[in-house]
Amino acid sequence: MSKRWAQERKKDHYYKMAKRDNYRSRAAYKLSQIDRRFDIFNTGDAVIDLGANPGSWSQMALELVGETGIIIALDLKPIESIPGVTFIKGDVRSKITKKKITELIPETGINVIVSDMAPNISGNYSLDHAKSIELAEMALEYADEFLNKGGHMIVKVFDGDLAGDYFGQIKEKFKISKRYAPKASRKSSSEIYMIGMSKR
Repeated sequence: MSKRWAQERKKDHYYKMAKRDNYRSRAAYKLSQIDRRFDIFNTGDAVIDLGANPGSWSQMALELVGETGIIIALDLKPIESIPGVTFIKGDVRSKITKKKITELIPETGINVIVSDMAPNISGNYSLDHAKSIELAEMALEYADEFLNKGGHMIVKVFDGDLAGDYFGQIKEKFKISKRYAPKASRKSSSEIYMIGMSKR
């Protein structure tokens, strides 16, 4: 982490807001802005949060679904406990991880899957983009396996030449599909959020 990056982050509007509002990162506002735009979450929803570390999306999702909602968070890295969120430390690709998730899913099923997963940045954009799409493909597998019919999905990708084909898959699997860049995303970021609403 460069000194320049750290200094710029401290000046960042959403970074300051996250500190003020006790969110673990500025990313919480991305999820909030996506929900305000597309009305993804409902009170009482059950949600799977893929790539949950450090926990800001789980924090925001919990606010959006309320006390009757269920948040199942997953990441390779541990996260500090969040009351009301069940965390699984594991690899998204692992059968053991999927089995643990299956055991936590309520009888009413999963209403929303969100993925803010991103690869470790190598500096080679083509490689990073490809790895981002690979993670997004895994999120789509989770939607195929766990998401209720009529359910919604939000997944982050690094935009690039492979993103169009991936978005085509979203279109096939969901009645409504959107690409969206929240205001809380950094202007320099190549990230784009793909939203699928009403799973077929």
